[in-house]
Amino acid sequence: MDIKNNILETIGNTPMVELHKVVAGLPCRVVMKVETFNPGHSIKDRMGLKMVLDAEADGRLKPGGTIIECTSGNTGMGLALAACVKGYRCIFTTSDKQSKEKFDILRAMGAEVIVCPTNVTPEDPRSYYSVAERLSKEIPNSYWFNQYDNLSNRQAHYESTGPEIWKQTDGKVTHMIVGVGTGGTISGTGRYLKEQNPEVKIWGVDTYGSVFKKYHETGEFDEKEIYPYITEGIGEDILPKNVDFSIIDHFEKVTDKDGAVMARRLAQEEGLLLGYSAGSAVAGLLQMKDELKPDDLVVVVIHDHGSRYVGKIYNDDWMRERGFLDTELRVNDLIALKKDAAFAGIEPSASVREALKMMKEHAFSQMPVVEGEKSVGSIIETDVLNFLLANPMDNAEKTVKEIMREPFPEVSTEMTLSELGKHITKENPAVVTTDRSGRKYLVSQYDILQAI
Repeated sequence: MDIKNNILETIGNTPMVELHKVVAGLPCRVVMKVETFNPGHSIKDRMGLKMVLDAEADGRLKPGGTIIECTSGNTGMGLALAACVKGYRCIFTTSDKQSKEKFDILRAMGAEVIVCPTNVTPEDPRSYYSVAERLSKEIPNSYWFNQYDNLSNRQAHYESTGPEIWKQTDGKVTHMIVGVGTGGTISGTGRYLKEQNPEVKIWGVDTYGSVFKKYHETGEFDEKEIYPYITEGIGEDILPKNVDFSIIDHFEKVTDKDGAVMARRLAQEEGLLLGYSAGSAVAGLLQMKDELKPDDLVVVVIHDHGSRYVGKIYNDDWMRERGFLDTELRVNDLIALKKDAAFAGIEPSASVREALKMMKEHAFSQMPVVEGEKSVGSIIETDVLNFLLANPMDNAEKTVKEIMREPFPEVSTEMTLSELGKHITKENPAVVTTDRSGRKYLVSQYDILQAI
């Protein structure tokens, strides 16, 4: 029987999945190390367990002790998993910019969560670093793990993430790109890959408001680079000891908006519901497309699952409030609002009587005329009625082909309502659109009025 002794034994050996639609403009293959398959749905499970094992081995963490950590949520989850199995108490400090889902998940795992202000310096006694350090001094038999400077963090990725990537790509990996926060993932994984092949490029994704990129390029820690940002899980206002800048070939900065929008695209186009920093990593890669060649194989390493961000980047209201989504509705918004999304057409050889019956049954004011999958024309309710009234007995048995108009225009689901208005006219009351799955929809004047 293949049975794990406990949940900690399921950490690692995550799958590699190729990306297609979101990287269509790149000249090479791009694959993603999908770390959401870890039991805590995050890559941080790897280093959380490693830090606990190492702390147990050298006596820093004793039986019945208390785990204390400052975390954006994911490292806390990795530590909480280990605590559940091994019987430790957990106290986590976090910043108020993190998603509520992260707080709730940590509490569900039995941890105590203390929320601290984001917009203070690391040295401020209110910061989540300082509060964690203070608690570790006040609480007997406790240990502050300090993932930023605890080198077990990057060692976990040297021992597991790096070897897995090398094996899964059969040693063909040419680039690795990943968001940088504590620096453990990029430094540990990058060191292993460069030991196998020094030519492998290691790219780090940074965010505006973080010090990493400028420090890497100039050696200057510039406090003017530090300002609040929304992206979670990457970027820092400190220089963690886990960041080995000698391993990293380049830092690419990505805006809050571009990271959030790309995360949503990954969900909608690739079926990958991932975290904020995953969107930043792929957005950063697209910004670097001119550095890639056809024979390259890029590995994107991601941090966590999109379930942590349901109230944020996957919430339309949250996105619009920050200007990350256009306030103007698009065709895909009209589709989402349609109560009856059925797409029905009629063949040109059908009788006008059949067309009228079909329009009455479905309350259609207009219909496409189709031959198989192809639209060859359109019929409008008023045309059908006028044709029948002119000669009720004879015209009812004539074919639809005799009264059909030109086909309805086909438009993109991303078209805005202002652009759509150029296609919807008195003579042309509807358009046809096709979503990413290939399903067709008829969007009419009535649909626009309902949405407005």
